[in-house]
Amino acid sequence: MTRHTRIMLFWLGALAAAVVVLFVFRAILLPFIAGAALAYALDPVATWLEKRGINRGVAAFAIVVLIAIVFIAVFVLVVPVVLNQLVDFLQQLPSYIGRLQTLLGPWLDSDWARFLGINADSLRASLNGFFANGAAIVQTLLSSLLTGGRTVIDMASLLFVTPFVVFYLLRDWHRMIAWTDGLLPRDHADEIRQLASSMDQKVAAFVRGQMLSGTVLGIFYAAGLVAIGLNYGLLVGLAAGILSFIPYFGFATGFVASIIIALVQFWPDWIWLAATVAVFMAGQVLEGYILQPYVIGTRVGLHPVWLLFALFAFGLLFGFLGLLVAIPAAAAFGVLAHFAVQRYQASPFYRGGPSQTGNE
Repeated sequence: MTRHTRIMLFWLGALAAAVVVLFVFRAILLPFIAGAALAYALDPVATWLEKRGINRGVAAFAIVVLIAIVFIAVFVLVVPVVLNQLVDFLQQLPSYIGRLQTLLGPWLDSDWARFLGINADSLRASLNGFFANGAAIVQTLLSSLLTGGRTVIDMASLLFVTPFVVFYLLRDWHRMIAWTDGLLPRDHADEIRQLASSMDQKVAAFVRGQMLSGTVLGIFYAAGLVAIGLNYGLLVGLAAGILSFIPYFGFATGFVASIIIALVQFWPDWIWLAATVAVFMAGQVLEGYILQPYVIGTRVGLHPVWLLFALFAFGLLFGFLGLLVAIPAAAAFGVLAHFAVQRYQASPFYRGGPSQTGNE
């Protein structure tokens, strides 16, 4: 067995062990993963304060207190309103469907629809079934989330365990990085550091940038839709911002939902329908010309299909915990895959000659 083969087997074994640990302990990892994610996102803030003469522990404590205040304010002021809007929307969904069918009825029965081969009765039945099934799934999911004992435990752990995890990780972040660096195999330390730096840049650009971008977009969409008086504007706007980490998905979801609600609520007053469109067009300008170049940057390079696959795969394996680690893991795997392709293209197996990186 060659040296390269032994090294590859070692790292594959380490990766397999990490996946097994995540899977075995997935029931208790949620507050720790959430705390690690917050500490990673907030480490630049703690470092900035430390460079200005504030003790690292004091800076970490102040950050945790501030985050707790913001979280409590959002939980008290925003979450109840959003949940009430969601419940009310699900209750009103049948009447919205009926109103929408009434508005679309003349077009469905028109000569143009028949010319295009659209069967009005079949389309109405399909729409009824789609909305009814979707509403039933959402209601079942919400019911299980709100009444399940596991959910209560998860929420309690997030509220009481995560702040301690964030504090201790923020306080000791640099020491842990130095300790980990000391464990690297000396022959490959520089190469591993380079890979870790690439992963850090990509994950940081996406996680920190997208968190800020999604927050700004969610507030912008929600404020705009509430300002024009759209029903469930806060719910739709915040959802569009949260889902914006998948390119165009958050925009498309919020835009379609808003147009449907605006048609039912405002038609035939087309001015408010145009105002709804204007809110989302302005949001796209904000994202494309300000948030994307100046907040997220161009270093991310995560394909939307790869993001969706990672979300589904990690969600299937680890549940809600998987959704938290899916995007950082996708970014890290992207860096590793790029490195593996580079090594493969420099190998005799690809080039058909001696290795260009030298024999080890």
